[in-house]
Amino acid sequence: MRTSRSSRAFGAPLRRPFVLAVAAVLASFGLWTSAGASPAAATPTQATAGARPDFRLPFACGETWQLQTYEGHAPDDKKLDMYRVGGQTLGASVVASAAGTVNQLFEPGGLEINHGGGWFSVYLHMDRRDVRVGQQVASGAPLGRLGLVGTTSAHLHYEQLYDTNGDNDGETDEMVHPVIQGTEYRLSPSGPFPQVTSTNACGGGTPERFWVDTFADAPGYAAVDCVGDTGPRCAVQGKLLKGTNYVLCKKPGSEVRVGNSFNHWWLLTDLDEVAPGGSGRAYISAYYLQRWGNDEAKDNDGRDIRVC
Repeated sequence: MRTSRSSRAFGAPLRRPFVLAVAAVLASFGLWTSAGASPAAATPTQATAGARPDFRLPFACGETWQLQTYEGHAPDDKKLDMYRVGGQTLGASVVASAAGTVNQLFEPGGLEINHGGGWFSVYLHMDRRDVRVGQQVASGAPLGRLGLVGTTSAHLHYEQLYDTNGDNDGETDEMVHPVIQGTEYRLSPSGPFPQVTSTNACGGGTPERFWVDTFADAPGYAAVDCVGDTGPRCAVQGKLLKGTNYVLCKKPGSEVRVGNSFNHWWLLTDLDEVAPGGSGRAYISAYYLQRWGNDEAKDNDGRDIRVC
């Protein structure tokens, strides 16, 4: 197992094992027979595509990201760089594209997941990795945080690979055209660059909770556009008491401003106190977040709260 894959960021292919090169030379002279070699694994084709995992965008449900490539990405049409649309790329939480086992950690800020059946995915440029080698992860499970590791422009570098040589590892020369949420992408440096909204872990069950600290009691509303509206639909539903609380997601809405402090994000949560006739689940302004500044909506670990 290698400890570094920094060559991935620059597109340099990794060498095949020396024994395969020797075998090729011997075969050319008729000195290598099937008795002395293991059969090669088939390159993934349309006939084997059913084994491909259900890869989703490696970000929280509802987030939108633009997929890009550039000349010299090597191969330009298989490697993806992802940039957040309508939110901050730097500091965004990266999640598993499909269920699997963390196969290895490497630089720059990267990791590889083994999804079984010969399939792997690769993620680069995280300044924090929250998983360990051998850890099993579900689709949508947090992997780490995007930073400026090995790049001067925050983005996620993403690959999908199929293990054709059977060494139980994904190599650069085993990279395939990525399929995300049922769509295959073969990008060109000249564009167009598609924008994709994540459907990762959007199913039923208990919603993901983001823990945040609030500096004051916050009123809750049924809508996110109630600033200055005293109509019945904007009646206060109750309050979230100051302290450590969970929120479920965020939505853009009316700006709350006090002096030089402001925020236009609203956080869906379960209120501590409910007004008569009110709803226990309502929106509070992200203005009340203690740890973050203007127009920021992150949890206590610095993860972007997903969009509702």
